[in-house]
Amino acid sequence: MQDSIFVVYIYFMKILQKYFTELSENQISQFNQLENLYKEWNTQINVVSRKDIDELYLRHVLHSLGIAKVQAFEPTSKILDIGTGGGFPGIPLAILFPEVDFYLVDSIGKKIKVVNEVVTALGLKNVKAEYARAESVKGEFDFIVSRAVTNMNDFAKWTKKKIRKKSNHKLKNGILYLKGGDLTEELSAFPKATLYNLTDFFSEEFFETKKVVHIPLKFKP
Repeated sequence: MQDSIFVVYIYFMKILQKYFTELSENQISQFNQLENLYKEWNTQINVVSRKDIDELYLRHVLHSLGIAKVQAFEPTSKILDIGTGGGFPGIPLAILFPEVDFYLVDSIGKKIKVVNEVVTALGLKNVKAEYARAESVKGEFDFIVSRAVTNMNDFAKWTKKKIRKKSNHKLKNGILYLKGGDLTEELSAFPKATLYNLTDFFSEEFFETKKVVHIPLKFKP
């Protein structure tokens, strides 16, 4: 059993390195540590579903990094992850972009406990994680990221006055949201939304319906 789990783990790490070919030794080490850290913490505080924990790298790590395929973050950028849960997409993105500041928040305190333990174990100096509701977050950020924590109307309201006006990226500052399925109705109030299919970047079947939604600063919730 342990041998088969190890084979699966090696397979997913190879997938990760196939799509992100310029990882440093330190980044590879940090990504390597994620499985054991989450499996250990998941036995105490459930932050990853039982059916997903054995496919952590595909369903959580690589999925989170889909945002990086749409927009690579410039050094000194500030990114807010709302409803981070166990640290997704924030922690994988923070490993990939060590010169970018990440602020991860969640309204469930025990999940933030896990996030902070993982951040400490990985030695991530560019992550701050706090138990907080989105509405209470202060400051301005280049992008606000998340993985389908609520419908877009409500999420957009949570981000009001939190997006920095000056943009230093290819995409305009705003929301980068991981979500799947048919989003036509949900995004009808956001005419400037752009959808990026993750199948354009990743060939695995899991990504068939998965998208990154970009909504620029000037949206109307």
